[in-house]
Amino acid sequence: MFSKTKINTFFHHYLNIHTHTRSISSLKVVWRKDPSLDQAIEHDKRYKQCARVVKEVLNEPGQVIPLRYLEKRRQRMRLKVKIDTFLNQNPYLFDVYYDRIKPKTEPVKFIRVSDRLRRFIEEEKRIFKENEPLIVAKLCKLLMMSKNKVVSADKLLHVKREFGFPNDFLVDLVPRYPEYFRLTGLPGEGKSFLELVDWNPEFAKSVIEKRADEESRATGIRVRPNFNVKLPPGFVLKKEMREWIRDWMELDYVSPYEDVSDLEQNSREMEKRAVGVFHELLSLSLYKRIPVPILGKFCEEYRFSNAFSSAFTRHSGIFYMSLKGGIETAMLREAYEGDKLIDIDPLLQIKDRFAEVLEEGWRERVEQLRLKQEKIKQDMELVATRVSE
Repeated sequence: MFSKTKINTFFHHYLNIHTHTRSISSLKVVWRKDPSLDQAIEHDKRYKQCARVVKEVLNEPGQVIPLRYLEKRRQRMRLKVKIDTFLNQNPYLFDVYYDRIKPKTEPVKFIRVSDRLRRFIEEEKRIFKENEPLIVAKLCKLLMMSKNKVVSADKLLHVKREFGFPNDFLVDLVPRYPEYFRLTGLPGEGKSFLELVDWNPEFAKSVIEKRADEESRATGIRVRPNFNVKLPPGFVLKKEMREWIRDWMELDYVSPYEDVSDLEQNSREMEKRAVGVFHELLSLSLYKRIPVPILGKFCEEYRFSNAFSSAFTRHSGIFYMSLKGGIETAMLREAYEGDKLIDIDPLLQIKDRFAEVLEEGWRERVEQLRLKQEKIKQDMELVATRVSE
């Protein structure tokens, strides 16, 4: 699987790592496709497509938009079919009606949120409210892992769906927790930041540290925090690379919440810390996966190197780099059993409820098509009977 040249690179790097003659980011492992994890992304494809269209309409003034305006945004929404086709395929998300864009102009098709979708939106608000402590903890953790305990508010807005934050969390939730957060500037203008006001020790334990504590209590033996490594089926490492990984795993775990300002960027310890941050970020995300370009926006805040994405293939027993849909997506291997998530984030109730709304519409559409086909068949049989007479 690995060429002789690549193995020699790994081996010589391992022997000379104390001299920093080469950066760890230069270590590369041949990428191998994992069909099960790719399928996990495929499962959510239709749901996410519908969610993008709904978001586009909800962001409009009055939550209405001329259909032809929405048609022009198909590329931005990554929608492959025409809006009319989308509406037929996904009934009951929107109501279609006619109105004028300007006075004295001809009426054109508009779409607005349906009553069924509006009921879901109210249900979404309830789920957010019930899980507000979880959302606050996630937001604190994102700030606590950052270099100066401050993150661009615009970047946080960009990842709100990855972590399950409400659309208005900066203007609604954040002001209600002044003991934790301070917002400076105006979000959307590029110069707004969210700062951590107070450090809560309860939030400063990573998923890996909590797991080690639980195992220690269960066994009565102190368990060192470390990563679970599970290589995909058929993935075999050569001896020299196995030795490098073994020695790297034996290094002390570096918590993503520790101050690492004294660590050198290219050291093995800093690599340990970076992998810990990736693990924690993916653990906090809804689907235990995040597109690599989104992670790349946080290089400065979390001290990622420019070649940070190579860590996902270098540590293939911890992560998987999916290329599904032409987008690099970092996935946490331990979070999945085949193509299914093992532990479900409570905020995924929102996705489940939205999926129910979609599936209700799909079932009713299938039934309408069936009745229509039966009617056509009956009409054809009636015509045939009259002709035969």
